[in-house]
Amino acid sequence: MYGNHFFISLQLKNKFMKKIPRDAEASNVLVGEVDFLDKPFVAFVRLAQATTLGGLTEVPVPTRFLFVLLGPQGKGKSYNEIGRAIATLMVDDLFSDVAYKARDRDDLIAGIDEFLDEVIVLPPGEWDPTIRIEPPKKIPSAEKRKSVFSLNEAGQMNGSVGGGGPSDDEEMPAPHELGEELQWTGRFCGGLYLDLKRKLHWFPSDFYDGIHIQSISAILFIYLGCITNAITFGGLLGDATDNYQGVMESFIGTAMAGSVFCFFAGQPLIILSSTGPILIFEKLLFDFSKGNDIDYMEFRLWIGLHSCLQCLVLVATDASFIIKYITRFTEEGFSTLISFIFIYDAIKKMIGAFKYYPINSEFKPDYVTAYKCECVAPDPVAALIFNGSAPFAPNDTNVSVYNPVNATALDWSQLSKKECLKYGGSLVGNTCKYVPDLALMSFILFFGTYSMTITLKKFKFSRYFPTKFRNLLSDFAIVLSMLAFCGLDFWVALDTPKLHVPSELKPTRADRGWFVLPFGKNPWWVYVASAVPALLVTILIFMDQQISAVIVNRKEHKLKKGCGYHMDLFWVGLLMAACSFMGLPWYVAATVISIAHIDSLKMETESSAPGEQPQFLGVREQRLTGIVVFILTGASIFLAPILQYIPMPVLYGVFLYMGVASLNGIQFWDRCKLYLMPAKHQPDYTFLRHVPLRRVHLFTVVQIVCLAVLWVLKSTMAAIIFPVMILGLIIVRKMLDWVFSQHDLAWLDDILPEKDKKKEEDKKKKKKKKGRGEEGDSEDESKPPVPPPVKIPMDTLQPDPVNSSPSPGSKY
Repeated sequence: MYGNHFFISLQLKNKFMKKIPRDAEASNVLVGEVDFLDKPFVAFVRLAQATTLGGLTEVPVPTRFLFVLLGPQGKGKSYNEIGRAIATLMVDDLFSDVAYKARDRDDLIAGIDEFLDEVIVLPPGEWDPTIRIEPPKKIPSAEKRKSVFSLNEAGQMNGSVGGGGPSDDEEMPAPHELGEELQWTGRFCGGLYLDLKRKLHWFPSDFYDGIHIQSISAILFIYLGCITNAITFGGLLGDATDNYQGVMESFIGTAMAGSVFCFFAGQPLIILSSTGPILIFEKLLFDFSKGNDIDYMEFRLWIGLHSCLQCLVLVATDASFIIKYITRFTEEGFSTLISFIFIYDAIKKMIGAFKYYPINSEFKPDYVTAYKCECVAPDPVAALIFNGSAPFAPNDTNVSVYNPVNATALDWSQLSKKECLKYGGSLVGNTCKYVPDLALMSFILFFGTYSMTITLKKFKFSRYFPTKFRNLLSDFAIVLSMLAFCGLDFWVALDTPKLHVPSELKPTRADRGWFVLPFGKNPWWVYVASAVPALLVTILIFMDQQISAVIVNRKEHKLKKGCGYHMDLFWVGLLMAACSFMGLPWYVAATVISIAHIDSLKMETESSAPGEQPQFLGVREQRLTGIVVFILTGASIFLAPILQYIPMPVLYGVFLYMGVASLNGIQFWDRCKLYLMPAKHQPDYTFLRHVPLRRVHLFTVVQIVCLAVLWVLKSTMAAIIFPVMILGLIIVRKMLDWVFSQHDLAWLDDILPEKDKKKEEDKKKKKKKKGRGEEGDSEDESKPPVPPPVKIPMDTLQPDPVNSSPSPGSKY
C-alpha cells in the first residue's frame, strides 16, 4: 500500500504532467508475447467511466481505452509495430471521436479506413527517418475532414461508387456569419433587450476573469497609448477650437467616457478615443460658429443632444443589423487605413524632430574653433520699437517703459537663446540654427522602442529560457521597452522633448466652466437647425463605432461571451450628450487601440508538448483592464511629476508598433505582399489554392484604389464625409458581384447575406431534383443492389447507460 502511494506521489511530481490538459484521458496500448497462445489475441476495450489504473501510465491520467495484443512468441517486432499503429490512430482527432462513439467492430474499421484515406506516407527510400519533422505552427482543423466524411457517407447511401466526394460548388469556406447579435427583431428595442439578456449572465465573470498577471501588462500598454492619444488630440482640439477644448478636457473626457463604457457596454474590450473625422468636424463647426456669430459651445451642445437622440432611435429600431452587409472587404479597408494613419503620424512626428532640431551636415571637426553663436543687442531704433512689445524683463519686472538705455545696459552675451529673442536681440553665428544630438537621440529612442518591442513580442517563439519566462517577456514587451529607453534617455541626460501633462484640474480657457448652459446665447432656430449637422455626426459615430466593433468581434478572436452592438451604440449616444453638457470631446471606438487591447489579452495553451507550438485559445474577456486604464488616465493629472520624464519619441515608437501590429492577420496586407514574391515562393495561403493569381491581384488592386481614395479624403477638409465614403465601400463591394464569381468572393472576401441565402436555396433545389432522380433509379430493378454502408453517427449521441462518456477533451 505504501509503495503504491509513493509511486502515485512520484507521478504527480512528474514535469510531464504540467504539459497535459486537465480533462485528458489515456489510451493504453499493451502488446506482448506469451507461450500459451497458438494465434494472436486482440481486444479493444472502451471503459464506461475513465479510471486510473494505478501505475499503468507514466502520469496519473484516467484510462478510457485499452488495446491488448497477445500472441505466440517469435513475432514481437510485428506486435510492436501494430501497437505503434494503434497509438497513432488514437492521436488522430477524427478516429478518437469514432472510438468514443463506435457501436461495433465495423464502426472501428470504417474509422481506420477513413484514417488511411487521409494519411500521408513517406517512402523509406525518399526520407531519412533520423531527421525530425518540426511540428506545424498551425494544426489544421478536423471539422473539414468530418464534413467530408459525412458527404462520403451520403454518397454511399445514394449508391454512388467511390464515396461521392464534395463537388466544386460545395468546396467553399465558412459563410459570413455575425451571429444572432445583428438579427433584426422587428420589436421596439428588441436588439437591446437581447443584448442585455445575453451579457447580464457574464457580468460577474467580467470582473474576476480580469484578475491575472497578463492584465497588468495590458493595462500599462493601453494606458500609455490612451494618454498619448489624449494629449495629441487634446492639443489639436485646442488649436482647432481656440482652447475651448484642450488637453485637460481631453483627459477628463477620456477618463469619464472610457470608464463608463467599459463598465456598462456590451463589448468592454473596445477602447473609446477621439478620432480624426471628429477633429475635422470640430474645426469646421468652430469656424462656422465664429463666422456667423453663433456661440460655439451652446451650438455644439445641441448638436450632441440631437445626435444622442438619433443614436437612441437607431438602437430602438435595431438599425445595427445593416452591419451584416459590411464584409471583410470593408473591414480590412477601414482597419488598414487606421493602421496607416498611426504609422504615418508616428513617422511624421519623428521627421518633425529633425526639422525642429536641425543637424549641421557640413560640420567639420577640424574647424570646431570657428563655430560660435552670439546674442547681439538691437540697435537704438529697434529698441524703441521693441519698447512697447516686450512683456517681461530678465528680472521678471514689467518693461512696458523699456528704453534704449535699459536695453544697452543688459549683458547680451550672457542671455540664453530664448531670452535673446524675447528681448529683441538677434543671433549671429554659423551654429545658431543647429541643435546638436537631440534629433539623432530622438530617433534612437523612437526606433529602439519599436525594435525592442517587436523583438520581445517574438521572443516567446525562440529556443532560449523556460517557457514561462519567455511568455512573461512577451506580455510585458512594451513596458520593458519603454522602461529601457526612458532609462537610456535619463542616463544620457539630453534635453529631448518630454511628455507634457496638465497638473491643475481646471478648464483650458478661464472664461468657461465645466457645464455648458443650453439656452441664452443663440437664437431659438439654432436649437432646431442643429439637427442637420447632428445627422452627419450620427453617421460618423455609427460607422466608426460599429465597424470597429465588427473588427473586434471577429470569429478569429474566438470570443465566447458574445457581443452587444446595440448596447455599445446606446452608451456611446448617452456619453455624447454627457460630454456635450460638460464641454468635453466626443468619443467613439478607436480601431487600432482596441485591436492592441485584444492582442495584449490573447491566451495560448500552457500545456503544449515539448517542441509543439502553443495553440491560440481566445481572448481574456473582462472589463477590469479597460476600467483601470481610464481611471489611471484621469489620475494622470496627479502623476504629472512622474510622467514628465517619458520622452515623446518613446511614445511615437509605441504608436508605430501599434500601427504595424494591427496589420498582422489582415488578408489584404498578405495579398499586397504577393506582388513582391515570385509564384514559387508564395506562402501556401488557402485562397491561392482556389482562386487564380491574376484574379487575386485584381481584387487587391480594387482595394488599393479604394484605400487611396479614402487616404486622399482623410488628408483634406473633405474628411468630414469620411463615414459616407465607408458606406461607399459597401457599394463598391456590391458592384464586385458583377466582376467576380461567388466562388472567388467566398475565398477572397465574404458572400453578402442575400447571395448566401440564394446559394442555400439553389442547393436545396438541387437536392430535391437529385432525390427525385434517385427515386426513379430505385424503381429500376435491373441494377444490382447496393450494399448497405457503414454509418458512424458523428454528432453528439444521447447518453447511454452502458457506454455513456463525456465529450472527449485532450487524449493522452
